[in-house]
Amino acid sequence: MTITLSDIQYLASENGARLLTRISTEDLSQSSTLRLLTTLRKDYSPEQARAGLEMAQLRLKAADKFGSNSRVLFFTRDALEQASDPRIRKYRASQMGARRIVDACCGIGADSIAFAAAGADVTGIDQDAVRIEVARHNANILGLPARFQVGDVCAGLPDSDVVFFDPARRDEQGRRIHNVEQYQPPLKTINNWPHPSVVVKLSPGVDLSQIDSYGGRVEFISVEGDLKEAVLWWDGSPKRLSATLLTQAGDVFKWEASTDLASSEIALSEPRAWLVEPDPALLRAGLVKDAALHFGGNLLDDLIAYFTTDQKPASPWVRSWSILDWMPFNLKHLRAYLRDHHVGNVTVKKRGTAVTPDTLIPQLKLKGDESRVLVLTRCQGRQIVLICADVSL
Repeated sequence: MTITLSDIQYLASENGARLLTRISTEDLSQSSTLRLLTTLRKDYSPEQARAGLEMAQLRLKAADKFGSNSRVLFFTRDALEQASDPRIRKYRASQMGARRIVDACCGIGADSIAFAAAGADVTGIDQDAVRIEVARHNANILGLPARFQVGDVCAGLPDSDVVFFDPARRDEQGRRIHNVEQYQPPLKTINNWPHPSVVVKLSPGVDLSQIDSYGGRVEFISVEGDLKEAVLWWDGSPKRLSATLLTQAGDVFKWEASTDLASSEIALSEPRAWLVEPDPALLRAGLVKDAALHFGGNLLDDLIAYFTTDQKPASPWVRSWSILDWMPFNLKHLRAYLRDHHVGNVTVKKRGTAVTPDTLIPQLKLKGDESRVLVLTRCQGRQIVLICADVSL
């Protein structure tokens, strides 16, 4: 359902708060929705019951992104889906600092609140009056001094030290928008703002060729090895790429290209002792060769984002598997090898091959007590399979 402005105003009232408190103790599963609505309509209008149930369900869904605060904040479904991981919001706020920030297309205020919590003077702007009302409620309930106003960011922005710009990357039907100039508003909107620095939230799968002309630093951010976002730090500097890794423990790791890479050749070789898989932020930032150089590794193939080393790299930036054996990929030979080594369970990883695990595993006719990780990939243009220990390190 769509949350309306009148819904937000009602839910923020004393009567609406009592409704939300009551619903919070109910079974909110899909199978109980009809029963719960029927019960609520004895004491509330259909519109009030519907709005209360929707908000209660959104609060449950928001727990991963907003923690215990989700129990008191308001949300809309589409804005909640667009909200960043909480570790990214906190990290980004720390990078922005205690400056004057305009949050353009602020949505329900998730980033504005993070900026305000970090000491910034924040003004959030969005053309959606419902989202602005939600943002105001959320900032007020948390005791943070962020300001919010309805407005069209394409018509101009207030003075500030930096603009944070979070355009919509899905259309009205919920389909992903892949062209940055079809974002809503388009990326070129930033050319109309005179502010000295603009920070733009992009899709992590952004086509880098689409932003070549803008310059600035494109940062790919992963959380615990899961690629989450790309951010354009647009400040007049030349184009460059970087990777950032955030951990559950709150650690922040950053990586930019080594100055030694341009003068260093990364050799190809047959597999060595350890298969190394770089963090996806490194992959998207084009830093695989840089990582191979850093860890003393060799690439298997120019087009494959694996490298191998003699020693296991000790770094949060990579996952590693001990290579027990390898061979050119041949189903008959692989099946015989696994049978001879009593392998009855495999995990299949693949990169650079059309063979799928669902197709391969039944054809292996596994039998035995041993487990292995099979990695289907390429080595200098040849299809190979690596047989690895079944624990990544």
